[in-house]
Amino acid sequence: MAAADATAGDDAFLREAVRLSREKMEAGLGGPFGAVVVRDGAIIARGWNQVTTAHDPTAHAEITAIRAACQALGHFELRGCTIYTSCEPCPMCLGAIYWARPDRVVYANTRQDAAAIGFDDDFIYREVPLPPGARSLTFVHLPSDEARAVFSAWEAKPDKLRY
Repeated sequence: MAAADATAGDDAFLREAVRLSREKMEAGLGGPFGAVVVRDGAIIARGWNQVTTAHDPTAHAEITAIRAACQALGHFELRGCTIYTSCEPCPMCLGAIYWARPDRVVYANTRQDAAAIGFDDDFIYREVPLPPGARSLTFVHLPSDEARAVFSAWEAKPDKLRY
């Protein structure tokens, strides 16, 4: 999003995400990242980096905010929402954001800014488009009739909730 795409309220909500990042970082609760989810002009959820305190590598600010927002809304999608985050999302958070389907994401620091202080996600960005056999982490594909049967059962399930 270019600065020209900003809307009324973006600055204040982004400042809240940044404020949260500083507050939780200074309290020793995690890295310098914060996020808020906004719907209809109100913050419905806050999240901050809890990787080290929750012993959870997935507990990034955007992920914790998405989890809290979905609980608050009682739904797994964030349509109609904007996520404000203190930094451009990493590949994991970017994937979660796409699955959550908010309308927009507004961020402050860039991934290059994060890399400059030791949070370098560029390696992951480079790995994602590679075929599994070319990645630095070993991926083993073991086809399974049982696994295919589960997918077939899902495909045929008449009462499934698509997401």
